[in-house]
Amino acid sequence: MARFINDTCISCGSCESTCPVGAISMGDTQYVIDEDSCIDCGACEGGCPVGAISPKD
Repeated sequence: MARFINDTCISCGSCESTCPVGAISMGDTQYVIDEDSCIDCGACEGGCPVGAISPKD
């Protein structure tokens, strides 16, 4: 199961540097997580200052 960045993302980029596999990048309007690359470690979730990242259902 991959993580998901919801619409409360403020595009600060703090999550991108926490990802050990480089699965996070800037999308059209906010950061996105590549589901195929995500290893579901949760490092990005702890690095988000606004709590915009959670496990994908």
